[in-house]
Amino acid sequence: MRDIERPGDAPGLLRVVVLGGYGLIGTAVMARLSDAGFAVTGIGRSGLQARRSSVRAEWEIFDIATMSVEGWRISLEGVDVVVNASGALQGGARDDLKGIHETALERIGEALQGTDTLFVQISAAGVSDTASTEFFRSKARGESALRALGQKMVILRPTLVLAPGAYGGTALLRAAAAIPFVLPRVMPNSTMRCVLIDDLAQAVVDAAEGRIPRGAEVDVTGAGAESLPDLLQRIRRWLGIPPAWIRLPVPSLAMRGLGALGDLAGYLGWRSPLRSTAIHVLRDGITADPNALEHAGGTPCRDLDAIFQALPATLQERWFARAYLLFPLAVLTLSVFWIASGVLGLIGFAAAHDILTSRGWPGQQAGLAVVAGAFIDIALGTLVLWRPKLRKAVLGMIAVSLAYVVGGSVVAPDLWLDPLGPFVKVLPGMFLALFVLAFSDER
Repeated sequence: MRDIERPGDAPGLLRVVVLGGYGLIGTAVMARLSDAGFAVTGIGRSGLQARRSSVRAEWEIFDIATMSVEGWRISLEGVDVVVNASGALQGGARDDLKGIHETALERIGEALQGTDTLFVQISAAGVSDTASTEFFRSKARGESALRALGQKMVILRPTLVLAPGAYGGTALLRAAAAIPFVLPRVMPNSTMRCVLIDDLAQAVVDAAEGRIPRGAEVDVTGAGAESLPDLLQRIRRWLGIPPAWIRLPVPSLAMRGLGALGDLAGYLGWRSPLRSTAIHVLRDGITADPNALEHAGGTPCRDLDAIFQALPATLQERWFARAYLLFPLAVLTLSVFWIASGVLGLIGFAAAHDILTSRGWPGQQAGLAVVAGAFIDIALGTLVLWRPKLRKAVLGMIAVSLAYVVGGSVVAPDLWLDPLGPFVKVLPGMFLALFVLAFSDER
């Protein structure tokens, strides 16, 4: 089922469709194409995210990983340029790596046969059939399918993309750089190159307008390369955070352990940037030819100094960087707190039962209330770890906390003065749930 919102194109404008249009890169690309005079349509699988996008554009809502060839023919009919800004770092409960990187491109390529539509693929520096990660290898296989289009495609390979907003790996780098008093020293031999998101978006416009010739495969990056620890130090300085007191070496074994935890989170629906794929990419480094884009006819990219100058950091960047690592800790704390509360309720069944019966509850009702409350706590503590149900679980926690405090105040108001504070302890947990709810958006 496709939800298509297409009120009508302005006459005479070249039509561009952007896959992954509400993502970090897709949003910038759509805005730059619109400013350049194209009629732009975005494609994504979430109508909510499309409506939240800052770019005013037409939208088609469907899953690109499952769209049929015939569906693509209908969707792309009369389109002059297709830009692919979609992608997934690693497969998981919510992302099909093969479907996004390979199947979709194969089907689009077949749908575009016999047309003059240009396909602009936003790939990644380091893509090859022999790369160390399935992320790069699957992208390479998708690009092979695109080459069947001959001279009707352009492949852009950006390095690490820096943007005013942050998502995935760039968000993680900000968070690591903002750790109080400590700067992690991670993979000191890794070399990193960066590109400003505006320069990548301009490269897409250059391709769409023909300045980059059809059939070109071009690295997109700024001049200058940094080691990963040096890049973290520059980001810390950019954020306006005082120099670290300690430079803490992080052993490779610890990074592999974090990657394994990130992979586990992926199976629970979390798009953690600290998965094994990201660690492999960081270990291998991100390199590219800084002159390739200009030699191909595109607009040169800015170097790292100019990138940071173009991205002034304010209080909101510092708040985000500090909160980014606190968010998963808050989710884990909520989960442990609620599961432990339920388990302890079952272990201490007799004591909880006596509290209710001593205040006039019938024995059977008191027992049912204790058991039901314990299982609700365990269920909510488990459900909050499942990313697609996070908001519902947190709202459930807030509702149960309010019911517990209000109901308990009616049944046993004296417990407010209990030295162990059974009611008082509910309030910090409720406000922690509110914190998680406030930061639960992914984009």
